Parts: sequence; structure tokens; C-alpha cells
Amino acid sequence: MKKDIQIPKVEGVYVAVVHEYNDIYKTQDWNAYIINDKDVDLEVVLIVTSGYSDKKMTSIFRKKLDVLPKKSYAKIELMQEELFALNNEFKVTFFEGNQMFEKTYLFRKNTINERALQTIPLMDVKGVLVK
Repeated sequence: MKKDIQIPKVEGVYVAVVHEYNDIYKTQDWNAYIINDKDVDLEVVLIVTSGYSDKKMTSIFRKKLDVLPKKSYAKIELMQEELFALNNEFKVTFFEGNQMFEKTYLFRKNTINERALQTIPLMDVKGVLVK
């Protein structure tokens, strides 16, 4: 039964944590984004995030996007810097056509920092990317 369910490999969908300026509060914030670098829309995108270590665990955050258009991105959440000392996990499930896809993106503890910044696809900003 369960062994008969095949979930194909996810390609062209990424999670990035971006260091960007907040015009409203005049601060530098860290925000998590989901990026759809595919040539097709993603439907019913479900994102479950949590942070954890051996001794601590954050509450679970859930987000749903009805559609994530092709070659676009959407903000998932604002991330406080205290969370970077934890492993931050983003479980993403979505439909492409009638096929379900699922992938877990993991930012290991202390890997989100200014030294790790790189150019993020589609966004033209700097951040930390997990493929």
C-alpha cells in the first residue's frame, strides 16, 4: 500500500532565507521564501516549518498557497536571528498537474549567516539557498 505510492524527485523548487531591508520598520530582516523556478504553476503548496536542536524545539508553523505561479516566489515567514542556532526545517508539499511532490529543505544550525550569502535565483537578492 504505502510502498506503492511513488513521489517523484523535486527539481526547480527551492527555499531561501534572504537578508533584506524592511522599508516600514527601517531594519534588516531575515525572511524565508519559497521559489518556483519551474515553467509550470504549482498548486496547493503546503509548507510546514519548525526549528529544533537536541534541547530546544520551536512551535510548528504552517502556510498554504493556493497557487505559486511559474518563475515566481512567495514569502513564507520572518525569521528571528535566534532561530539560526537551531536546525530549521521546511517541509514542502505541492501538486504539479495531478502529481503530488514532497521535499524537506533543511538549513543546518548556524548555516544562515552573512558569510553564506549568495545570489538567489529569480529574486535578484542575496541570501542562503537550499535546493
